[in-house]
Amino acid sequence: MARFTYTAERQGGEVYRSTAEAGDRFELYQVVRREGGKILSIEEYRNGNVLSFAYWNSKISNVSEQNKILFARNLGAMLSAGLSLARALAVMERQTKNPKLSATIAEILGSVRRGESLHAALEKFPRVFSSLFIAMVRAGEEGGELPGALKTIADQMERVHTLKKKVQSALIYPAIVITAIIGIGTLMMVEVVPTLANTFEEMNADLPASTQAVIAISNFLVEHTILALVLLCVVTIGIYAGLKSKVGRRLFDKALLGTPAIGTIVREVNAARTSRTLSSLLSSGINVLAALEITGEVVQNSYFRDVLEDAERRVSAGESLSATFSKNEHLYPPFVGEMVSVGEETGQLTEMLRRLAEYYENEVDRKTKDLSTIIEPFLMVAIGGAVGFFAISMISPIYSLSENI
Repeated sequence: MARFTYTAERQGGEVYRSTAEAGDRFELYQVVRREGGKILSIEEYRNGNVLSFAYWNSKISNVSEQNKILFARNLGAMLSAGLSLARALAVMERQTKNPKLSATIAEILGSVRRGESLHAALEKFPRVFSSLFIAMVRAGEEGGELPGALKTIADQMERVHTLKKKVQSALIYPAIVITAIIGIGTLMMVEVVPTLANTFEEMNADLPASTQAVIAISNFLVEHTILALVLLCVVTIGIYAGLKSKVGRRLFDKALLGTPAIGTIVREVNAARTSRTLSSLLSSGINVLAALEITGEVVQNSYFRDVLEDAERRVSAGESLSATFSKNEHLYPPFVGEMVSVGEETGQLTEMLRRLAEYYENEVDRKTKDLSTIIEPFLMVAIGGAVGFFAISMISPIYSLSENI
């Protein structure tokens, strides 16, 4: 399979440039001719030009959530306007500014032109398109409502993305404060403490244990700077690897749930994400078991994922979905089980889940706005404790010396 970049002219005289994959030039000519175009010029690249910037840029760049949202929304809009899937993908491939997504769309376009369904083409890129995205596209294709399914996907991803950004924004302030404390503390250890330590040594001052500890840390940072940086890198990599491991992630998820204020937000974020995803999948015609499996991949906290896996087993055994949520009220708020139960009894489960999602999204929005106010007293106590310890450690010997003079 070769990759071609070509310039073609449509019957109306419009000249356009696009990229496609085909077995050879003759196959590409036939594909473009069937779409009502005539190739004017063509370039062939086999396996890409490995020396070009565009090639490596398309390999190492990432596709952001915003890019995927725009892809789904714009593709659905063009299909609703009457464009064929192949032509809509060709337009998307030319318009997107992300090199990774552009290369991906070009390969999807080639698969569609060879007769594959859109969801089958998307399945070849699991790192770009989630199982939720693919499942909803498949449901849209099978139900003849692909434009509507793409709009639903875009709305779902946009709400999840907005929720995620709100939580991240609430954590920016404490992250900046903590980083500033570490930076100022390191500067004091490297610049201020050595000067005071030399003064104490010249005057043969009797130093308390806390002062000796501060001076020892300062000496280590000054005399073994490279080793300190290496240890910092090792610790950072170790923490990252630990969080990526199953045990480390489990402990981190447990710690989040047990943290005051943060734990409540984590529960409501996962309740909103679960409700929103289930509502979108069920409204697209996907069965409950498949919807629960996909939703389990969407939630990030492993404890909530366990609940959804348990729900899948229980529902397949004939139990109600609400029973599982009601048995796990330490994770999902009681309101979730109650609303799901009402939805099952009235036959409006999708609508109840949508309302649940909106409710908890609003709750998270309100609480994240207040999070900085909640965290601020704890930060002040931490800063005061650190400053107090340093001040006592370094000033108490000075008072002792002044009394002896």
